Amino acid sequence: MRRTILHVDQNCFYASCELAERPELRGKPVVVGGDEELRHGIVLAKSQEAKACGIKTAETLWQARSKCPGLIVLKPNYSLYMRYAALARRIYYDYTDLVEPFGADEAWLDITGSAHLNGGEALIAREISERVKSELGLSVSIGISWNKVFAKFGSDYKKPDAITLIDEDNYRELVWKAPAGDLLFVGRATALKLGYMGIHTIGDLATESPKRLTNCFGKVGAILQAFARGEDDSPVKPYDLEHEGVDRVIKSYGNGLTAPHDITNAHDAKALIYLLAESVAQRMREGFVRARTISIGVRSAALTGYTRQTKLAAASNVTSVIADVAWTLLCANEPLDEAHPLRSLSVRASDLEPGAAPAQLALWDEGAAARMECLDAAVDELRRRFGNTCIQRGVELCDKSLVGMDIKRDNVVHPVGFFHV
Repeated sequence: MRRTILHVDQNCFYASCELAERPELRGKPVVVGGDEELRHGIVLAKSQEAKACGIKTAETLWQARSKCPGLIVLKPNYSLYMRYAALARRIYYDYTDLVEPFGADEAWLDITGSAHLNGGEALIAREISERVKSELGLSVSIGISWNKVFAKFGSDYKKPDAITLIDEDNYRELVWKAPAGDLLFVGRATALKLGYMGIHTIGDLATESPKRLTNCFGKVGAILQAFARGEDDSPVKPYDLEHEGVDRVIKSYGNGLTAPHDITNAHDAKALIYLLAESVAQRMREGFVRARTISIGVRSAALTGYTRQTKLAAASNVTSVIADVAWTLLCANEPLDEAHPLRSLSVRASDLEPGAAPAQLALWDEGAAARMECLDAAVDELRRRFGNTCIQRGVELCDKSLVGMDIKRDNVVHPVGFFHV
């Protein structure tokens, strides 16, 4: 049976949410940008007026201001954006219960079984577009196709506020003539490598020798060629905590931060590692899980990086355990001095198991683990009532630039990968 898939992409999402809340800024060049004092000063989203000035996402704010001296820069308000994302998904659920978010501002909808009940795919797409505009004050671009990859291509094909149908009659004209880099999951490095092979368009990729692609890219080459041919049969998987009856399978918890200054000593590094570990451990306890694997990510001031990981003897969500392991990993792999400055660090916990699962006790534990869990529970309750910064570890106060920073509150949950199971 031929499927009918929509991909809905909310245009200039962060900036559009801000303009919906601040109508006095409409018609003006506006960008949402990170905190320059904390070295997060890049453009996260831009209004159409800012885009007309040549401003691009991910460029620095000083570059954006040089293009548009009257530019209005707003700090990100992630709780606002998540609220608008949830409101948009409520609209989608009026047409199907098969909604798969792809980040906060994008989602696939499988309307195969419901299209005939709502007037057909074109009418549903128009209604969604009009409802998002009238009810939320945002605009969307929508792609319609028989598979997720081409539906995503369709939503990107015309922006803003457009609907594009990609079907068996026009995909060779619309999709195959586009640059290979326009295909989902063909990033800059892959597009460059394809170019060296003489593969410049999606059509070139679709008709290339499968053996040649496999030799160059392994099994990924076959996947990308299938995508280019429209042979994607991956299902639309409901993945939304806020919708009744949908379970969210979380495979890891992580948090990272670019430090306000280069980290050149052990005190500052330890403060950041423990602050990140606090966030990760607290979120694991909220999710009622423990982790068996702890990993760190390190990026130097020269923008080179690496990751390291280790397995725990017993799964844990105790803050001190996660923090101590992450700190040990860092110390084992990094000199932590002025000759080796660090720019950012991350901590991640994976290989999860339910928090209620039986735990193997250490022979000489004498209740230490249970006491630490009780301590964490008490701290969690205080933070729930009075905020995450109401109680902090002394080690986290070593770096004054981090004092009062609520990393957990400002953490952004990343979208689910396309290949999640």
